[in-house]
Amino acid sequence: IIADKGEAAMLTANSVADLQGAIDLYQDIANNGGWKPVAGKKLQKGAKGPNVVNLRNRLIAEGYLSFEAGSVAHPEVFDDDMVEALQAFQTNHGIAPTGAVGDQTLKELNVPVEKRLATLRENLPRVEAYSKGLEHRNILVNIPSLQLETVESGQVYSRHNIVAGKLERPSPSLASKVSDVTFNPYWNAPASIVQKDLIPHYQKDPNYLKDLGIHVYDGPNGPEVDPATIDWANTDPERYAFRQDPGDQNALATVKINFPNKFMVYMHDTPHRELFGRNARYESSGCVRIDQVKTVINWVLKNQPDYNASEYDNIIASRETYQLKVDDPPQVRFMYMTAWATDDGAINFRPDPYALDGTGFVLGQPEPKSF
Repeated sequence: IIADKGEAAMLTANSVADLQGAIDLYQDIANNGGWKPVAGKKLQKGAKGPNVVNLRNRLIAEGYLSFEAGSVAHPEVFDDDMVEALQAFQTNHGIAPTGAVGDQTLKELNVPVEKRLATLRENLPRVEAYSKGLEHRNILVNIPSLQLETVESGQVYSRHNIVAGKLERPSPSLASKVSDVTFNPYWNAPASIVQKDLIPHYQKDPNYLKDLGIHVYDGPNGPEVDPATIDWANTDPERYAFRQDPGDQNALATVKINFPNKFMVYMHDTPHRELFGRNARYESSGCVRIDQVKTVINWVLKNQPDYNASEYDNIIASRETYQLKVDDPPQVRFMYMTAWATDDGAINFRPDPYALDGTGFVLGQPEPKSF
Protein backbone atom coordinates (compact mmCIF):
# COMPACT_ATOMS: atom_id res chain seq x y z
CA ILE A 1 0.00 0.00 0.00
CA ILE A 2 1.61 3.25 -1.15
CA ALA A 3 -1.35 5.64 -1.00
CA ASP A 4 0.61 8.04 1.23
CA LYS A 5 3.36 8.49 -1.37
CA GLY A 6 1.18 10.25 -3.94
CA GLU A 7 2.56 8.21 -6.84
CA ALA A 8 1.11 8.77 -10.30
CA ALA A 9 -0.62 5.79 -11.89
CA MET A 10 0.83 4.17 -14.99
CA LEU A 11 -2.34 5.16 -16.87
CA THR A 12 -4.48 8.28 -16.38
CA ALA A 13 -6.63 10.58 -18.46
CA ASN A 14 -3.43 12.53 -19.21
CA SER A 15 -1.42 9.55 -20.44
CA VAL A 16 -1.73 10.28 -24.16
CA ALA A 17 -0.42 13.83 -23.69
CA ASP A 18 2.31 12.56 -21.34
CA LEU A 19 3.45 9.97 -23.89
CA GLN A 20 3.35 12.45 -26.76
CA GLY A 21 5.57 14.73 -24.68
CA ALA A 22 8.00 11.84 -24.20
CA ILE A 23 8.03 11.21 -27.96
CA ASP A 24 8.83 14.87 -28.60
CA LEU A 25 11.63 14.76 -26.02
CA TYR A 26 13.26 11.66 -27.50
CA GLN A 27 12.94 13.09 -31.00
CA ASP A 28 14.90 16.11 -29.79
CA ILE A 29 17.53 13.80 -28.28
CA ALA A 30 17.79 11.93 -31.58
CA ASN A 31 18.07 15.20 -33.52
CA ASN A 32 20.97 16.16 -31.26
CA GLY A 33 22.87 12.97 -31.94
CA GLY A 34 21.53 10.66 -29.27
CA TRP A 35 24.01 9.19 -26.80
CA LYS A 36 27.23 7.22 -26.96
CA PRO A 37 27.51 3.63 -25.66
CA VAL A 38 28.63 3.11 -22.09
CA ALA A 39 31.44 0.64 -21.38
CA GLY A 40 32.81 -0.91 -18.25
CA LYS A 41 31.39 -2.93 -15.38
CA LYS A 42 31.58 -2.29 -11.64
CA LEU A 43 30.63 1.33 -12.15
CA GLN A 44 29.43 2.38 -8.73
CA LYS A 45 29.82 5.10 -6.14
CA GLY A 46 33.47 6.06 -5.74
CA ALA A 47 34.60 4.72 -9.12
CA LYS A 48 36.85 6.99 -11.19
CA GLY A 49 37.93 7.24 -14.80
CA PRO A 50 36.79 7.85 -18.38
CA ASN A 51 34.01 5.23 -18.16
CA VAL A 52 32.44 7.27 -15.36
CA VAL A 53 32.59 10.37 -17.57
CA ASN A 54 30.85 8.45 -20.36
CA LEU A 55 28.15 7.28 -17.94
CA ARG A 56 27.68 10.82 -16.64
CA ASN A 57 27.21 12.11 -20.20
CA ARG A 58 24.81 9.26 -20.93
CA LEU A 59 22.62 10.20 -17.95
CA ILE A 60 22.75 13.87 -18.94
CA ALA A 61 21.66 13.05 -22.50
CA GLU A 62 18.43 11.41 -21.31
CA GLY A 63 17.73 14.00 -18.65
CA TYR A 64 18.53 11.96 -15.56
CA LEU A 65 21.26 14.48 -14.69
CA SER A 66 21.11 18.20 -15.40
CA PHE A 67 23.28 19.73 -18.11
CA GLU A 68 25.29 21.45 -15.38
CA ALA A 69 26.30 18.03 -14.00
CA GLY A 70 28.84 17.82 -16.81
CA SER A 71 30.72 20.81 -15.43
CA VAL A 72 31.34 19.64 -11.88
CA ALA A 73 34.86 19.82 -10.47
CA HIS A 74 35.48 16.09 -10.86
CA PRO A 75 33.28 14.64 -13.63
CA GLU A 76 35.38 11.46 -13.60
CA VAL A 77 34.13 10.55 -10.08
CA PHE A 78 30.97 8.50 -9.54
CA ASP A 79 29.32 10.77 -6.97
CA ASP A 80 26.04 10.83 -5.01
CA ASP A 81 24.21 12.67 -7.79
CA MET A 82 25.12 9.91 -10.24
CA VAL A 83 23.88 7.26 -7.79
CA GLU A 84 20.52 9.02 -7.52
CA ALA A 85 20.25 9.51 -11.28
CA LEU A 86 21.11 5.88 -12.00
CA GLN A 87 18.55 4.70 -9.45
CA ALA A 88 15.89 6.73 -11.25
CA PHE A 89 17.00 5.21 -14.57
CA GLN A 90 16.83 1.71 -13.11
CA THR A 91 13.36 2.27 -11.63
CA ASN A 92 12.07 3.50 -15.00
CA HIS A 93 13.38 0.34 -16.65
CA GLY A 94 12.08 -2.16 -14.10
CA ILE A 95 15.50 -2.88 -12.62
CA ALA A 96 16.27 -3.03 -8.90
CA PRO A 97 17.50 0.52 -8.05
CA THR A 98 20.95 -0.36 -6.72
CA GLY A 99 22.63 2.79 -8.02
CA ALA A 100 25.39 0.64 -9.53
CA VAL A 101 25.84 -0.56 -13.12
CA GLY A 102 25.24 -4.30 -13.54
CA ASP A 103 24.70 -6.35 -16.68
CA GLN A 104 21.01 -5.51 -17.10
CA THR A 105 21.53 -1.80 -16.42
CA LEU A 106 24.39 -1.68 -18.93
CA LYS A 107 22.22 -3.38 -21.52
CA GLU A 108 19.42 -0.82 -21.06
CA LEU A 109 21.84 2.11 -21.09
CA ASN A 110 23.12 0.99 -24.48
CA VAL A 111 19.77 0.79 -26.25
CA PRO A 112 19.99 3.45 -29.03
CA VAL A 113 17.72 6.48 -28.86
CA GLU A 114 16.18 5.50 -32.21
CA LYS A 115 14.93 2.24 -30.72
CA ARG A 116 13.56 4.03 -27.66
CA LEU A 117 11.73 6.47 -29.92
CA ALA A 118 10.25 3.62 -31.97
CA THR A 119 9.03 1.92 -28.78
CA LEU A 120 7.38 5.11 -27.54
CA ARG A 121 5.58 5.56 -30.85
CA GLU A 122 4.51 1.90 -30.90
CA ASN A 123 2.76 2.38 -27.56
CA LEU A 124 0.87 5.57 -28.39
CA PRO A 125 -2.14 3.75 -29.99
CA ARG A 126 -2.19 1.37 -27.02
CA VAL A 127 -2.26 4.16 -24.47
CA GLU A 128 -4.96 5.95 -26.47
CA ALA A 129 -7.13 2.81 -26.38
CA TYR A 130 -6.46 1.86 -22.75
CA SER A 131 -7.12 5.36 -21.39
CA LYS A 132 -10.52 5.78 -23.03
CA GLY A 133 -13.36 6.03 -20.54
CA LEU A 134 -11.25 5.75 -17.40
CA GLU A 135 -13.31 6.38 -14.27
CA HIS A 136 -12.23 7.28 -10.75
CA ARG A 137 -11.42 3.69 -9.65
CA ASN A 138 -9.29 1.39 -11.77
CA ILE A 139 -7.34 -1.86 -11.59
CA LEU A 140 -4.45 -1.48 -14.02
CA VAL A 141 -2.53 -4.57 -15.08
CA ASN A 142 0.52 -4.16 -17.32
CA ILE A 143 1.74 -7.46 -18.74
CA PRO A 144 5.28 -6.35 -19.77
CA SER A 145 6.00 -4.85 -16.34
CA LEU A 146 4.31 -7.75 -14.49
CA GLN A 147 2.61 -5.33 -12.13
CA LEU A 148 -0.88 -4.36 -11.03
CA GLU A 149 -1.96 -1.02 -9.58
CA THR A 150 -5.15 -0.18 -7.75
CA VAL A 151 -5.85 3.45 -8.59
CA GLU A 152 -8.18 6.13 -7.34
CA SER A 153 -8.44 9.50 -9.10
CA GLY A 154 -5.10 8.97 -10.83
CA GLN A 155 -3.18 8.13 -7.63
CA VAL A 156 -1.86 4.65 -6.83
CA TYR A 157 -3.36 3.07 -3.73
CA SER A 158 -1.39 -0.18 -3.93
CA ARG A 159 1.06 -1.85 -6.29
CA HIS A 160 1.45 -5.62 -6.69
CA ASN A 161 3.61 -8.15 -8.50
CA ILE A 162 1.62 -10.44 -10.77
CA VAL A 163 2.03 -13.70 -12.64
CA ALA A 164 0.86 -13.43 -16.26
CA GLY A 165 0.32 -15.80 -19.18
CA LYS A 166 3.07 -18.01 -20.53
CA LEU A 167 4.57 -17.18 -23.92
CA GLU A 168 2.63 -20.08 -25.40
CA ARG A 169 -0.56 -19.04 -23.52
CA PRO A 170 -0.36 -15.24 -23.43
CA SER A 171 -2.66 -13.02 -21.41
CA PRO A 172 -4.98 -10.84 -23.51
CA SER A 173 -5.29 -7.06 -23.46
CA LEU A 174 -8.80 -5.88 -22.59
CA ALA A 175 -11.03 -3.27 -20.98
CA SER A 176 -13.79 -4.30 -18.58
CA LYS A 177 -15.25 -3.66 -15.13
CA VAL A 178 -15.27 -5.84 -12.00
CA SER A 179 -18.60 -7.62 -11.51
CA ASP A 180 -18.10 -9.70 -8.37
CA VAL A 181 -15.65 -11.34 -6.00
CA THR A 182 -15.77 -15.05 -5.19
CA PHE A 183 -14.23 -16.28 -1.96
CA ASN A 184 -13.13 -19.93 -1.73
CA PRO A 185 -13.95 -20.48 -5.40
CA TYR A 186 -14.32 -23.75 -7.18
CA TRP A 187 -11.97 -23.98 -10.13
CA ASN A 188 -13.55 -25.04 -13.40
CA ALA A 189 -10.61 -26.09 -15.53
CA PRO A 190 -10.64 -24.74 -19.10
CA ALA A 191 -10.61 -27.33 -21.87
CA SER A 192 -7.12 -26.27 -22.94
CA ILE A 193 -5.70 -26.97 -19.47
CA VAL A 194 -7.61 -30.25 -19.24
CA GLN A 195 -6.10 -31.41 -22.51
CA LYS A 196 -2.58 -30.06 -22.06
CA ASP A 197 -2.09 -30.54 -18.33
CA LEU A 198 -4.67 -32.47 -16.31
CA ILE A 199 -5.18 -35.55 -18.48
CA PRO A 200 -1.45 -36.10 -19.19
CA HIS A 201 -0.71 -35.81 -15.45
CA TYR A 202 -3.56 -38.18 -14.62
CA GLN A 203 -2.35 -40.76 -17.14
CA LYS A 204 1.03 -40.77 -15.41
CA ASP A 205 -0.40 -40.78 -11.88
CA PRO A 206 -3.91 -42.24 -11.30
CA ASN A 207 -4.11 -40.42 -7.94
CA TYR A 208 -3.33 -37.01 -9.44
CA LEU A 209 -6.89 -35.70 -9.72
CA LYS A 210 -7.98 -37.11 -6.35
CA ASP A 211 -4.96 -35.63 -4.56
CA LEU A 212 -5.85 -32.20 -5.93
CA GLY A 213 -9.55 -32.47 -5.14
CA ILE A 214 -10.55 -32.43 -8.81
CA HIS A 215 -13.82 -34.09 -9.78
CA VAL A 216 -14.86 -35.08 -13.31
CA TYR A 217 -18.43 -34.63 -14.56
CA ASP A 218 -20.17 -35.80 -17.71
CA GLY A 219 -20.76 -32.26 -18.97
CA PRO A 220 -21.00 -29.05 -16.89
CA ASN A 221 -24.27 -30.14 -15.24
CA GLY A 222 -23.88 -33.86 -15.61
CA PRO A 223 -23.27 -36.57 -13.04
CA GLU A 224 -19.85 -37.20 -11.56
CA VAL A 225 -17.89 -39.96 -13.29
CA ASP A 226 -14.88 -42.05 -12.36
CA PRO A 227 -12.01 -40.89 -14.63
CA ALA A 228 -10.63 -44.45 -14.54
CA THR A 229 -13.62 -45.62 -16.60
CA ILE A 230 -12.89 -43.23 -19.48
CA ASP A 231 -10.74 -44.09 -22.49
CA TRP A 232 -8.91 -40.77 -22.60
CA ALA A 233 -6.86 -41.69 -25.65
CA ASN A 234 -10.03 -41.90 -27.77
CA THR A 235 -12.32 -39.40 -25.99
CA ASP A 236 -12.80 -35.70 -26.64
CA PRO A 237 -11.86 -34.07 -23.30
CA GLU A 238 -14.29 -31.21 -23.97
CA ARG A 239 -17.14 -33.59 -23.21
CA TYR A 240 -16.17 -33.62 -19.54
CA ALA A 241 -16.08 -30.88 -16.91
CA PHE A 242 -13.21 -30.82 -14.42
CA ARG A 243 -13.95 -28.99 -11.16
CA GLN A 244 -11.62 -28.50 -8.21
CA ASP A 245 -12.92 -28.12 -4.66
CA PRO A 246 -12.00 -25.03 -2.60
CA GLY A 247 -8.98 -25.49 -0.37
CA ASP A 248 -5.22 -25.24 -0.11
CA GLN A 249 -4.62 -27.06 -3.40
CA ASN A 250 -7.15 -25.04 -5.40
CA ALA A 251 -5.56 -23.40 -8.44
CA LEU A 252 -7.28 -20.10 -7.57
CA ALA A 253 -6.39 -20.39 -3.86
CA THR A 254 -8.50 -18.09 -1.66
CA VAL A 255 -10.28 -15.64 -3.94
CA LYS A 256 -11.19 -14.74 -7.51
CA ILE A 257 -12.05 -11.37 -9.10
CA ASN A 258 -14.51 -11.66 -11.98
CA PHE A 259 -15.18 -9.23 -14.84
CA PRO A 260 -16.99 -9.74 -18.16
CA ASN A 261 -14.70 -10.58 -21.09
CA LYS A 262 -14.72 -12.88 -24.10
CA PHE A 263 -11.33 -14.38 -23.24
CA MET A 264 -12.60 -16.17 -20.11
CA VAL A 265 -9.83 -14.72 -17.92
CA TYR A 266 -9.97 -13.35 -14.40
CA MET A 267 -7.68 -12.32 -11.54
CA HIS A 268 -7.03 -14.53 -8.55
CA ASP A 269 -4.85 -15.66 -5.68
CA THR A 270 -2.49 -18.62 -6.11
CA PRO A 271 -1.16 -21.44 -3.93
CA HIS A 272 2.23 -20.92 -5.63
CA ARG A 273 3.17 -17.62 -4.05
CA GLU A 274 6.87 -18.40 -4.43
CA LEU A 275 6.52 -17.31 -8.08
CA PHE A 276 6.14 -13.66 -7.05
CA GLY A 277 9.79 -13.58 -6.02
CA ARG A 278 11.00 -14.28 -9.57
CA ASN A 279 11.90 -11.63 -12.12
CA ALA A 280 10.28 -13.47 -15.05
CA ARG A 281 6.76 -14.41 -13.98
CA TYR A 282 5.10 -15.64 -17.17
CA GLU A 283 3.73 -18.86 -15.72
CA SER A 284 -0.08 -18.80 -15.98
CA SER A 285 -2.47 -19.98 -18.68
CA GLY A 286 -3.67 -16.44 -19.36
CA CYS A 287 -5.30 -15.35 -16.10
CA VAL A 288 -3.52 -12.96 -13.75
CA ARG A 289 -2.37 -14.05 -10.29
CA ILE A 290 -1.95 -11.28 -7.72
CA ASP A 291 0.54 -11.00 -4.88
CA GLN A 292 -0.95 -9.71 -1.60
CA VAL A 293 -4.41 -10.21 -3.09
CA LYS A 294 -6.12 -9.47 0.25
CA THR A 295 -5.16 -5.81 -0.14
CA VAL A 296 -6.80 -5.68 -3.57
CA ILE A 297 -9.98 -7.38 -2.35
CA ASN A 298 -10.37 -5.02 0.60
CA TRP A 299 -9.88 -2.04 -1.72
CA VAL A 300 -12.39 -3.36 -4.27
CA LEU A 301 -15.02 -3.92 -1.55
CA LYS A 302 -14.32 -0.90 0.64
CA ASN A 303 -17.33 1.01 1.91
CA GLN A 304 -19.55 -1.91 0.92
CA PRO A 305 -22.26 -2.45 3.59
CA ASP A 306 -22.31 -6.24 3.21
CA TYR A 307 -18.54 -6.66 3.66
CA ASN A 308 -16.05 -5.78 6.37
CA ALA A 309 -12.31 -6.14 5.86
CA SER A 310 -12.00 -7.75 9.29
CA GLU A 311 -14.13 -10.64 8.02
CA TYR A 312 -11.70 -11.64 5.27
CA ASP A 313 -9.70 -14.25 7.18
CA ASN A 314 -12.83 -15.82 8.69
CA ILE A 315 -14.47 -16.11 5.28
CA ILE A 316 -11.39 -17.83 3.87
CA ALA A 317 -11.08 -20.13 6.89
CA SER A 318 -14.68 -21.31 6.42
CA ARG A 319 -13.80 -22.98 3.09
CA GLU A 320 -17.35 -22.10 2.02
CA THR A 321 -17.79 -20.58 -1.43
CA TYR A 322 -19.16 -17.04 -1.10
CA GLN A 323 -19.87 -14.71 -4.02
CA LEU A 324 -20.30 -10.99 -3.48
CA LYS A 325 -21.45 -8.48 -6.09
CA VAL A 326 -19.39 -5.28 -6.09
CA ASP A 327 -21.41 -2.10 -5.48
CA ASP A 328 -18.78 0.40 -6.68
CA PRO A 329 -16.96 -1.70 -9.27
CA PRO A 330 -13.57 -0.47 -10.49
CA GLN A 331 -12.69 -0.69 -14.14
CA VAL A 332 -10.15 -3.28 -15.29
CA ARG A 333 -7.45 -2.76 -17.88
CA PHE A 334 -5.19 -5.58 -19.01
CA MET A 335 -2.57 -3.63 -20.94
CA TYR A 336 0.46 -4.34 -23.09
CA MET A 337 2.67 -1.28 -22.58
CA THR A 338 6.38 -1.60 -23.27
CA ALA A 339 6.70 2.15 -22.79
CA TRP A 340 4.61 4.77 -21.02
CA ALA A 341 4.92 8.18 -19.38
CA THR A 342 3.35 9.21 -16.10
CA ASP A 343 2.01 12.51 -14.83
CA ASP A 344 5.10 13.05 -12.66
CA GLY A 345 7.38 13.15 -15.73
CA ALA A 346 8.79 9.61 -15.52
CA ILE A 347 9.27 7.79 -18.84
CA ASN A 348 9.19 4.02 -18.46
CA PHE A 349 10.41 1.17 -20.66
CA ARG A 350 9.94 -2.56 -20.29
CA PRO A 351 10.80 -5.70 -22.32
CA ASP A 352 8.52 -7.06 -25.06
CA PRO A 353 7.87 -10.60 -23.77
CA TYR A 354 5.23 -11.56 -26.35
CA ALA A 355 7.17 -9.95 -29.24
CA LEU A 356 4.24 -7.66 -30.11
CA ASP A 357 6.09 -4.41 -30.79
CA GLY A 358 6.13 -3.76 -34.51
CA THR A 359 2.93 -5.75 -35.12
CA GLY A 360 0.40 -3.00 -34.43
CA PHE A 361 -1.05 -4.94 -31.48
CA VAL A 362 -3.34 -2.93 -29.19
CA LEU A 363 -6.23 -5.02 -27.79
CA GLY A 364 -7.16 -8.69 -28.02
CA GLN A 365 -5.57 -12.09 -27.70
CA PRO A 366 -1.91 -12.27 -28.78
CA GLU A 367 -0.73 -15.22 -30.81
CA PRO A 368 1.15 -17.82 -28.76
CA LYS A 369 4.93 -17.65 -28.98
CA SER A 370 7.53 -20.35 -28.62
CA PHE A 371 11.20 -19.51 -28.34
